[in-house]
Amino acid sequence: MGRPFKQYLSGPRIYSCATCRAHAADHDDIISKAFQGRHGRAYLINNAVNVSLGPREERVLITGLHTVADIYCTSCNTVLGWKYEHAFEESQKYKEGKYIIEKAKVMKEGNW
Repeated sequence: MGRPFKQYLSGPRIYSCATCRAHAADHDDIISKAFQGRHGRAYLINNAVNVSLGPREERVLITGLHTVADIYCTSCNTVLGWKYEHAFEESQKYKEGKYIIEKAKVMKEGNW
């Protein structure tokens, strides 16, 4: 199968997988820090790199029913959060196509 391709972010503040330190998100892509994940606080972000999607499933979250797919680090296969695929409530449609990255699953790298 070969070695997986890794994308490296060039911003000054980067979030990396806490297990293997593969880059996952740029701080500038954060939409909100006021989200809750399975393991505590989480960030809603526009874009994630070095992640693969798991199967889509419907989950009842704090804000209602959503279709989501877990996101996995492509280097070590750790679950980092999930991607919102579909929101059933009109007020939650802004989340579609966005990612949740759990704070407990990432570490800060760069100039903080």
